[in-house]
Amino acid sequence: MRIGVIGAGAWGTALAQVAAADGDVLLWALEPEAVEAINGSHENPAYLAGIPLSPRIRATGTLADLSVCDALLVVTPAQHVRATLAGLDVAGKPLVLCAKGIEAGTQLLVSEVAAQAQPEAIIAVLSGPTFAHEVARGLPTAVTLACADEAMGQALAARLARPHFRPYASTDVIGAEIGGAVKNVLAIACGVVEGRGLGLNARAALIARGFAEMTRFGLAKGARAETLAGLSGLGDLVLTCSSTQSRNFSLGKGLGEGRDAAGMMADRRTVAEGAFTAPVLQQAARAIGVDMPVVDAVCALLAGEIDAEAVVGTLLSRPLKTENL
Repeated sequence: MRIGVIGAGAWGTALAQVAAADGDVLLWALEPEAVEAINGSHENPAYLAGIPLSPRIRATGTLADLSVCDALLVVTPAQHVRATLAGLDVAGKPLVLCAKGIEAGTQLLVSEVAAQAQPEAIIAVLSGPTFAHEVARGLPTAVTLACADEAMGQALAARLARPHFRPYASTDVIGAEIGGAVKNVLAIACGVVEGRGLGLNARAALIARGFAEMTRFGLAKGARAETLAGLSGLGDLVLTCSSTQSRNFSLGKGLGEGRDAAGMMADRRTVAEGAFTAPVLQQAARAIGVDMPVVDAVCALLAGEIDAEAVVGTLLSRPLKTENL
């Protein structure tokens, strides 16, 4: 199975590195300098500086070149997936969605966007606790690979599996996606806790209550509880809420330190998906009557309606209640 990867950022390049251990990989990059560097020196200096890439990875700047591939990993930011897929002819091939988010305007999950853009494609989702630099260096992790077509999901998992990269097959596409989307917003909140110097106890409590929000929303959308408690939900949440390697956590940390959201986003070469997902997630949750106070607080902070100190005060002053989902 020849793999194509759409998107040569850090995560797309890391996944190409994983797939190249068992075959040739074609990697589409938007930037001509990335194509030149990957093909010429087997490195992606803009996103994975200092990590040698497999010579079995070939980069291209022409999206149509990926038509020769048997399966495509889609690693473009969530808000650009529809436009990217609209220009492809996948002819019923599997699309493995690796972007995490909810489309603005439609409130659709990335799998729903992909199904509209490519109705004949087989849709799968890959999500879990993964920092790109660690994956590219061969450090161990495990992920969820969800596909409604169980046989195809197992085939994709087998193609990508490595001793250091263990995909667990699932048929719960919605659950795998919701974990990946919601955790990015919660990571911003945890970053605020770090930036305010509120301690590890506060962060752990916020992760637990954030997981309750994720679970409420996921169950309301048809996800399975065991998926949300697995690698693509709780696993990814713990990782993303615990390290400045996370773009979303770093954004929140800067906000907690009093920096301006717009300025921080403008300075970033890579995308903190949680900043785009937060208001869309808030709208989607309200539409189905799901209470998500942490998400509401992050939205208010990103919109400049309140400052970081007020966010913390708002959450701490909520009425006492029985602990449940």
